Amino acid sequence: MSNQNYVFVIDTNQKPLNPCKPGVARSLLKAKKAAVFRRYPFTIILNKAVEDTPKPMQLKFDPGSKITGIALLQEAQVIWIAELTHRGQQIKKALSDRKGSRRSRRNRHTRYRQSRWLNRRNKKKGWLAPSLKHRVLTIITWVTRLMKLAPIAGISMELVRFDTQLMQDNSISGVEYQQGELAGYEVREYLLEKWGRQCIYCGKTDTPLEVEHIHPKSKGGSDRVSNLTLACNACNVAKGNQDIRDFLKGKTELLNKILSQAKQPLKDAAAVNSTRWALFNALKQTGLPVETGSGGKTKYNRIRLNLQKSHAIDAACVGDIDNLEIMTNQPLLIKATGHGNRQMCGTNKHGFPIRHRSRVQIHKGFQTGDIIKAVVTKGKRIGSYVGRVLCRATGSFDISTKNERLEGISYKYCKAIHLHDGYAYCF
Repeated sequence: MSNQNYVFVIDTNQKPLNPCKPGVARSLLKAKKAAVFRRYPFTIILNKAVEDTPKPMQLKFDPGSKITGIALLQEAQVIWIAELTHRGQQIKKALSDRKGSRRSRRNRHTRYRQSRWLNRRNKKKGWLAPSLKHRVLTIITWVTRLMKLAPIAGISMELVRFDTQLMQDNSISGVEYQQGELAGYEVREYLLEKWGRQCIYCGKTDTPLEVEHIHPKSKGGSDRVSNLTLACNACNVAKGNQDIRDFLKGKTELLNKILSQAKQPLKDAAAVNSTRWALFNALKQTGLPVETGSGGKTKYNRIRLNLQKSHAIDAACVGDIDNLEIMTNQPLLIKATGHGNRQMCGTNKHGFPIRHRSRVQIHKGFQTGDIIKAVVTKGKRIGSYVGRVLCRATGSFDISTKNERLEGISYKYCKAIHLHDGYAYCF
């Protein structure tokens, strides 16, 4: 198994071809039969046209609230994987800060511009909050990019993380499916996420956990997921068929916490469920066939094939699969950073202006967000660095690498290797 992703290949007419191994790409570049087309994801362009028909590939997604796994498969071989980190929380925080600043100005009766649009009423059908819509748009951006670099013939996505309807009513489908191996994975995976993968009574982790009825089934308790939790064997045996209020007598704080959490849905699962159909419909507009699967089935496939847990590997396990051959274990880490903001006047915590931003975005030939390679030959920072640059008009830049942030690097040592596109990359 190679440690690196395969390299995307396009011909001189930018027609996507079969990806190749990194060693083959190095040989083509060394022989000057190809040139680097883009760094992230690494793509080479041949200096001739190719008439051969490439083998079709399947693009798979495991959409998450914070991170989405991406995998490209060709004939049951996983040849390219990535993990896309969303910025939904940053968007929510920015909107909350703006809301607080405007409310502060109104309360102080200072100069305040009235609203120019009535865009907060009569929301259209399918409307999503900006922090949720961002997830859909970001995934579609990467679908579009990868379709230009690889011969993708179909898309697979995890449409629902948990089959909640199935867990609430186990008579909606065939008995063979309900009592088969997959049904248990749906419930257990939901409970593991909801209760933090620990015993709710003693807090033990890294120990076998059992499904526990909060209100005992022998006393009228149901099998609904709102009545289920997780406990270690010792606590499960100690509780027996006692009511939870009797078992936790004298532990009011823990009792109230458990009863409160039992009624709450998963916040992250709610975010994924809010965007799943919008993403599914957007993927269908690409014109490619879209296959769907559930989170429980993804986990079942991963455990059946004895694969490690990661967002990218989960993406490869989405849908109906018989076998997988993992050709790479080094995913490209993609982080959505945005394209800056439109706020021209910076304010302090009280809402008063303290600085004004220049409209000039390019300084010394660089723009904030470019990925650069800096070879420093003088001073305290001697060495070679690759990272995302933050530009200043003075020519003194900051560089954010995977492990640290370097300040005061002169533009003279910098060379752009990937222009700003709203994302940061590392391995």
